[in-house]
Amino acid sequence: MANTPQSKKRARQLVNRTTVNKARRSRIRTFLRKVEEALASGDKTAATAALQAAQPELMRGVAKGVVHKNTAARKMSRLTSRVKAIA
Repeated sequence: MANTPQSKKRARQLVNRTTVNKARRSRIRTFLRKVEEALASGDKTAATAALQAAQPELMRGVAKGVVHKNTAARKMSRLTSRVKAIA
């Protein structure tokens, strides 16, 4: 348990930060899920639109420190290649 005033404050801040990060991560996953669903349906226009909507969300997660830069780049690369592969 936190004893000093500083450690008590840091514990409070951690709770707030965790809440914000969970919300951001959930939002990113929702956008990625929309791309996956469009890919599963085989609709190239919907998949392209979903991918274009997901990219800024993913990069915002990188900027905010929720997702690692290389993880985001890998996800975008793999999704982009899958969207391109739809005939």
